[in-house]
Amino acid sequence: MSESADKLRIDRWLWAARFYKTRSIAKAAIENGKVTVDGAKIKPSRAVEIGQQIKLSQGWDDKTVSVTALSAQRRGAPEAALLYSETADSIAARDAHREQRRLQPDTASDARPTKRQRRQIHRFIHQDQAD
Repeated sequence: MSESADKLRIDRWLWAARFYKTRSIAKAAIENGKVTVDGAKIKPSRAVEIGQQIKLSQGWDDKTVSVTALSAQRRGAPEAALLYSETADSIAARDAHREQRRLQPDTASDARPTKRQRRQIHRFIHQDQAD
């Protein structure tokens, strides 16, 4: 981790901190408004500084992290985790949302019936006609 890099683009920091797999994906997330710094929408070229609060959306999860170090190089996950610290409120909210998703009924029941299910439906419908 390089403390000497006083200015670092946020898209590059998000990539180095392993929030996004590529810088172009990080840039797209920033441009689509999924990343905010201190509550404000930003551009990918904005410089990130130590102590800033970054809120980002990844899939189902929203994370709020504070920048603890800067690095322009992408390294292993244990080293990347040292670049930020997630807030306690963010962790609690993610756990609550995960639990809500777990308790929700499966939405796959709206899908088309399988071949086996279709045969069972036909047997049930034509059951009265056979009698």
